[in-house]
Amino acid sequence: MNEFPASVEVLIEKYRQQPTIGKKTAQRLALHALKDPAATRAFARALWDVTEKVHRCRICGNITEQEICPICASVKRDHSVITVVEEVTNLLAIERGASYFGTYHVLNGLLSPMDQRGPEEIGVSRLLKRVKDSLATDTPVKEVILALSPTVEGETTMLFLADQLEAFPVCVSRIASGIPVGGSLEYYDELTLARAMQDRRSMN
Repeated sequence: MNEFPASVEVLIEKYRQQPTIGKKTAQRLALHALKDPAATRAFARALWDVTEKVHRCRICGNITEQEICPICASVKRDHSVITVVEEVTNLLAIERGASYFGTYHVLNGLLSPMDQRGPEEIGVSRLLKRVKDSLATDTPVKEVILALSPTVEGETTMLFLADQLEAFPVCVSRIASGIPVGGSLEYYDELTLARAMQDRRSMN
């Protein structure tokens, strides 16, 4: 016998399928939905609008309600520079820094043979075609910055992309990694310190 009515059980299960939501939190959210039916219907409409209106930008893969996202459509951005990120949240994090004025390319994850994610699954061909097509325009891509996580999958993906991009006359770089601002050296592991030494820069 179910603890809740069938429709509530279904809602609980749908909540549980969301990231970071456990059973008890899912139950609280489902029961909260019953307290204010009008607010719940408005919430449901908002979810529906997202699924109907939001899609990926046909150029970079960012989320947008238009055919092309505001970043790709902006004449103020430097379209000769593309920063490659794993997902939209990484794009948003860089944008919050307000110090980068190029464009982006959002992959569908990272290369992971164990998870059956190869080059086609993560959209490598879209990036290569974008770079190739740009060479025949007034604003050819001159630099591709790889801003992927320094994990095994991230490193593998960056090496693969760098190899594929060698076919084009573009500079390929990667973001620096190492000690964050305010960090104390004694608390970081050997790999982080090694990467910080490799990515050092001149001060004169």
